[in-house]
Amino acid sequence: MRFDVFTLFPEIFSGYLTQSLLKLALDRRLVEIHLWDFRDWAEGKHQQVDDRPYGGGPGMVLMPGPITAAVEAIRPQHPEPGEVLLLSPAGERLTQPLVRELHSKKRLLLLCGRYEGFDERVRLALDARPISVGDFVCNGGEVPAMTVIDTVVRYVPGVLGDEDSLAEESHNDPGRLEYPQYTRPREFRGMPVPDILLSGDHAAVARWRAEQSELRSRPPQRKVEP
Repeated sequence: MRFDVFTLFPEIFSGYLTQSLLKLALDRRLVEIHLWDFRDWAEGKHQQVDDRPYGGGPGMVLMPGPITAAVEAIRPQHPEPGEVLLLSPAGERLTQPLVRELHSKKRLLLLCGRYEGFDERVRLALDARPISVGDFVCNGGEVPAMTVIDTVVRYVPGVLGDEDSLAEESHNDPGRLEYPQYTRPREFRGMPVPDILLSGDHAAVARWRAEQSELRSRPPQRKVEP
């Protein structure tokens, strides 16, 4: 699977791409990640990529010219055109079902915003799909882009050491959270491992885990003040 990440700050990804399972996936060529700097397609001596918003308001807006030029230059480098994702707090919420859908694509092109975001014509010209990783605002789209990559690559065959890990994760079924996990020591600060997990009764363990998952998945009860 291939990811093309377009950003004003490609150096932010330097540490992220050299650690843990993602590095192993890259080394084994299960995944490709390419970084592109918007400024390489900016015109003028100062390589300007942003300007003041029409109609007034605070901050700066990313101009449509350099952004569309970057994507249109890189997209033909691979026979699979892929899908363009625009990281934005105003986008579609990233959920586990959406992650599985994105994994079905062979290529994703991720646009990392900055400042007050993208000129709306970027979305229209590139037919980009706005994606949000939550109801909050980051300083830029780089961390959300890493979140998209991190969640999607888990579904690439060979990336996880144990493919069964995907089956029982939180949110794998909408609204369902994973049961609590325990490991050594058997007791920690007066808190023992539940006896059922030490019983060797696999059917009983499975029932306990299902029950715990259901309990965790219930919406929190709001305290009503008298």
